[in-house]
Amino acid sequence: VQLQASGGGAVQPGGSLRLSCTASGFIFSDYAIAFFREAPGKEREGVSCISSIPGQTYYPDSIKGRFTISRDNAKSTAYLQMNSLRPEDTAVYYCAARRFICTPTMKNSEYDHWGRETQVTVSS
Repeated sequence: VQLQASGGGAVQPGGSLRLSCTASGFIFSDYAIAFFREAPGKEREGVSCISSIPGQTYYPDSIKGRFTISRDNAKSTAYLQMNSLRPEDTAVYYCAARRFICTPTMKNSEYDHWGRETQVTVSS
């Protein structure tokens, strides 16, 4: 099982980025895919998740309306569109997978597979 997050970079406040999470080694369509982030000095937190069930997504209240998660099962890839970025969105972003559905609690331990990170920096 391999997951790889990509698409990070440096952007000014108010800008946008789209992260990708490309997977291999498992039946992608059977898995929920989540994005987490970890800022310096802070605990890792979940920022979005998309289930294997079409249309089922999850966002914490702090993210709703700014980030949108989607998936393309044919490409074994999930996407996180991040708009209206703020300096506090600066973090290392990871993607993770678990069977079938997202967990609203989005605890690290609930996700079985993790990929390499991508850095997002929001600064003027």
